[in-house]
Amino acid sequence: MITRSAVTVDSLTWQEQLASSIRDPKQLLDMLGLSHSLLDGALNAHGDFPLRVPHSYLQRIAIGDPNDPLLRQVLPLGDELLAAPGYSEDPLKEQVANPIAGLIHKYHGRVLLIVSPNCAINCRYCFRRHFPYQDNKPSRHEWQAALEYIAGDDSISEVIYSGGDPLAASDKQLQWLTQQVAQINHVKRLRVHTRLPIVIPSRVTDSCLQWLTETRLKTSMVIHSNHPNELDTAVAGALTRLKDAGVTLLNQTVLLADVNDDLSVLQQLSERLFDVGVLPYYLHQLDRIQGAAHFEVSDIKARQLVAELMATLPGYLVPKLVREIPDAQNKVPLL
Repeated sequence: MITRSAVTVDSLTWQEQLASSIRDPKQLLDMLGLSHSLLDGALNAHGDFPLRVPHSYLQRIAIGDPNDPLLRQVLPLGDELLAAPGYSEDPLKEQVANPIAGLIHKYHGRVLLIVSPNCAINCRYCFRRHFPYQDNKPSRHEWQAALEYIAGDDSISEVIYSGGDPLAASDKQLQWLTQQVAQINHVKRLRVHTRLPIVIPSRVTDSCLQWLTETRLKTSMVIHSNHPNELDTAVAGALTRLKDAGVTLLNQTVLLADVNDDLSVLQQLSERLFDVGVLPYYLHQLDRIQGAAHFEVSDIKARQLVAELMATLPGYLVPKLVREIPDAQNKVPLL
């Protein structure tokens, strides 16, 4: 584990941790004692999609190991700049399902709101690394158009907060938006997709718990953890607070080459998630976003891994293996 850091995370608010995140590839390599032979590729890929790593996540990365599974998720590599057949800047065709600023409507019965364009960490396989966030940053006044869209379609029973990362927005903004959504009678459920409780667990504040639980909406949170090493004591504490407050907790994992494409790792992840009150939900095959081809795992291997999980774990600990396909009516099961 890391023994040196320029920042003592326990003394910082979550906002200060966001602001102090590492954004310089050379600094990241130096803090982890890694060779500068990685620097040219890191700088080039960083220019295309910037590095961002909070110190609270950095502390879980092993010093001196360029193959650490957490490091691989965040370190820019020259491989990201190689063109790959079948990969594109909008693999899910979200931009054609974006009728109003801040709103994506792909599936029957639910809509997704781009609550914040920002993330606490820039995952190198991010399927929205090329998303036009500059066109999807509604002001409070402009959110009214999205709310009117939801109110005008009584088939919508669930609103999903996404981003970026929705928890990068302030609790004041999230409370206001949630109260507005709760006033739309046909909306029954609120779902929050976030990685922030994993990368900066102190984000789970009293005010966060308040807006999550104070309305009539049934609230779930889908966290995003890819490896058991991400689930340290601080993260477990944050997830326990959410569960104790009555928030249903689910996890989705992206299957990534040389990160978690291993039976033992996936077993440990499911077991650890359940230990901290989270139910494994989805195991996603990679969205084919330009820049992420080096993370791809074949469908054959993915199916084999899940079959082995089914043979070794109770069914409720085995996530559903899925791929998201443009224009499909739902996530497509692969097993």
